[in-house]
Amino acid sequence: MNKKIIELDASNFEELTSKGDWAIDFWAEWCGPCKIMSPEFDKAAEELDGKVKFGKINVDKEFELAQRFEVMSIPAMVIMRNGQEKDRTVGAIGKKDILSAIDRAVK
Repeated sequence: MNKKIIELDASNFEELTSKGDWAIDFWAEWCGPCKIMSPEFDKAAEELDGKVKFGKINVDKEFELAQRFEVMSIPAMVIMRNGQEKDRTVGAIGKKDILSAIDRAVK
């Protein structure tokens, strides 16, 4: 995983996401579209380094977090500001669309 992307789980989620802007990728290892989106998410994390924090949640390991956010399809990207969901996308998207979604949500 990209060093700029933080693996989020039940033990660190609240503390880390309560402050600042976050783009969080809900994914699973077996998910083909997740594998397509992953390098695009990495590129977006590189471009927005220091401006937006990027995290990943493996839905197979963190079922409760996926349930809490009502993630029914993956990949799903949830954009948060100071612990509150601001926007979400569902399905594999490219870097340009990831950056656009973040820009819309955290203006």
